[in-house]
This record gives sequence, C-alpha cells and structure tokens, in this order.
Amino acid sequence: MKELSNQSILVTGGAGFIGSNLCEHFLNNNKVTCLDNFSTGKRSNIEHLLENENFTLIEGDIRDSQTCMSACQGIDYVFHQAALGSVPRSIKDPVSTTEVNIGGFVKMLYAAKECKVKRFIYAASSSTYGDLTTMPKVEDYIGKPLSPYAITKYTDELFAENFSKIYGIDTIGLRYFNVFGRRQDPNGAYAAVIPKFVIQMMKHQAPTINGNGSYSRDFTYINNVIHANECAATSSKKAILDLVEPDTTYLAEVFNVAYGERTTLNELFDALKNNLSKYDAKIAELTPHYGKLREGDIPHSLASIKKAYEIIGYRPQYDINSGLKEACHWYWENLKDCN
Repeated sequence: MKELSNQSILVTGGAGFIGSNLCEHFLNNNKVTCLDNFSTGKRSNIEHLLENENFTLIEGDIRDSQTCMSACQGIDYVFHQAALGSVPRSIKDPVSTTEVNIGGFVKMLYAAKECKVKRFIYAASSSTYGDLTTMPKVEDYIGKPLSPYAITKYTDELFAENFSKIYGIDTIGLRYFNVFGRRQDPNGAYAAVIPKFVIQMMKHQAPTINGNGSYSRDFTYINNVIHANECAATSSKKAILDLVEPDTTYLAEVFNVAYGERTTLNELFDALKNNLSKYDAKIAELTPHYGKLREGDIPHSLASIKKAYEIIGYRPQYDINSGLKEACHWYWENLKDCN
C-alpha cells in the first residue's frame, strides 16, 4: 500500500480519539494541521505532537466559515473527523448535533472545494444503515435512520456526493463500525462501550449491559481505521472509477470500515475480563448487570468489507481479540492510576 508523504494534511477533530491517532500517524511523513474546538477532544491527546515543527494546532469551530477557510489554505488532503458523536447525545440534543454534523460538515466541504484540496475524506457512520436487517451491511443498501445522529451522517454523504458532482471535488466517506482503541475516552455520559466497560472493570465495578447481551457489533480497532484512511487517500481516482462507475467523471464513494466479524456484548464482556484479569486477578470475579435497551440502538451490526478490499486495497490486520489485547494494555498503562 502507498503511504502519504510530503503532503499538507488537515485533520478536523484532530484532538479527538480517531483524529489524534490520524494526526500522529500522518505526522511521520507529512505536515499536519489539527483543527479542534476541544468540545469533546482533549489537549492531552495531542500534547506529544505540539513540539513537532511539522504540526500546527488551530483552535476553532467548524461551524465558523472563516475558520474552515483559513484551516484549508494550502492543504492537500482533508481528513474530516470533527462531529458530535453518540446516538443518545443526538436524541437528547438534536439541534446541536445537526448544527455541527451537517452545518459544520458543509462549511468544511465548501472550504475544501474553494481551496482546491486534492481529496476530502470524511468519517461516515454505520448508523446510516438504520433499520436495515440484512447482514452483512453492503454500501449500496441502507434502511431508515433510527436517530438524529444517523440522519446527520447520511445527510453528509448526500452533500459529499452532490459537491463532487457539481464542483468536482473528490470525496470518500468511510462508514466506521464501532471503532475502539488507545485514547478513546472512557468518561462521560456518552462514552463508548469498550472504554466505559474497561474503566469500570479496572475499578472493580460491574458494568451494565443494555438488554440481555445478545446485541452484537462489528468492533473495529483503531489501527484498521488509520489504514483505511491512508487507503482512501492514496488510491488513484481512475482506478476507483474504473472499478465502480467507469462512465462517471466525479469521485464520491463510501466504504465500510470494519473487520467483518460480529461480537455480542456478552462475548465482549468476557473478552475484556480475560484481558484485564491478567493485570488484576480480582477482575476475573466480576459479572455484568443487565439493564434496559437504549433508544435508537440497532440489534446487530456486521459489515461487508468487500468493496473496500477490492477497490482501495483495505486489509484490516486487527480482529477483535488482537485489538482488545492492545487496547486493554494501553488503558492499563495509562489509566490504572486514575482509579
């Protein structure tokens, strides 16, 4: 696989979980600008990058058009990760979710178009599949969105395709499936399930599983996501169009980013317990509590990664077990003293 090198890269939401990992990765061979307003991102995620002469931090909000335009000046590739995530958050506050995820997205997309970036790669979401029960999920077939968050992420895909068709800007959306790994925040009301369970178990607290634990997800380790973003950036436009739509002149594609395997919440708990008990034997004694299902949750999620595999060369290296081993080690090394 090709690697980006000697490029000027903008990562929006660059102080967040996925964004900071992308900043760190691309900084090896490129100049990287991080744009973040620190509403959900953390300065601690990028502190180790600040002294690098090839790293620039812009503290700003994607809802401000001038900020977006300034951030895109001289940029070759935009990796747009900035968003208000979480289905429950969007149900509680659909207005803010819409303003950031759609309004901010369009302003960034417009700025990228105006500044003639080479490619706009953005974080899409598996939530777009909505109530579609067919598995595995294939990019061309979606259901009705089940939350305001899902609506915003699907709307972003429509805007990206429209901008590509009208203005000629290359766009690629990556539908992330339940990403986990280092720097994912375990705190807060909207923490993702893996870091939330990990921090509770490290405190010898039994986590609460929503439902009976049979719901399943295609959990995707952060290194797979980094790899997918690099594939999206380095794949040639002609090669993609030849394989997808030979008669089309504009590039506007979406790809699933996952490992392609399903893990139930009960299986996830057992795997976390097995990994963490290697550091603390007391964790092996924990059993979960079971609570109500969350509103807006889909029962099962499983991705087909065939399209990304065949078209942009996506080759995920981490399954759930190897990813959890790495993640648990990181949490233990970095958060054990926070208990």
